[in-house]
Amino acid sequence: MRTAICSGSFDPITLGHLDIIRRAAVCFDRVYVCVSPNAEKKDQMFTPEEKLCLVQTAVAELGNVEAELWPGLLVEFAVNHKADAIVRGVRNGTDFDAEYQMALINRGIRPELETMLLPASPAFQHFSSSMAREMIRYHQPLEKYLPMSVIPLVRRMVERRKDIKNGK
Repeated sequence: MRTAICSGSFDPITLGHLDIIRRAAVCFDRVYVCVSPNAEKKDQMFTPEEKLCLVQTAVAELGNVEAELWPGLLVEFAVNHKADAIVRGVRNGTDFDAEYQMALINRGIRPELETMLLPASPAFQHFSSSMAREMIRYHQPLEKYLPMSVIPLVRRMVERRKDIKNGK
């Protein structure tokens, strides 16, 4: 059985993320989506648990895909799940450079773990979670950016946060 890991902070999961996960699910028998609470990323909108909920909802229709929260090294997650590969999406040269460096680091830790870089589908090349967060903050339509299944959850999470902030 061939197993892959798709990882990210998914703040929130976008249609671009879901496209990479779906494409990986066609190539591998099992795909684990590793939701990493990236402490280095500033301006996060969702808690790790909320991100996991959004990812689980988005991948629910994919029978060979599961999502888990993982606070440690991705290589350790891969070892724990007996993964053969890490699959990452790249939108441009900047993404490629960063992912290539990370692949070399991961290979240095675990030489048998391959990294596969999938180019973003043209329709999603300009997508990013930070762009999606801006659309959410400014109450823009989300259908072009987020999986339909997560949009009601995103709206409820954001409203709940507002209610808490306003003492409701």
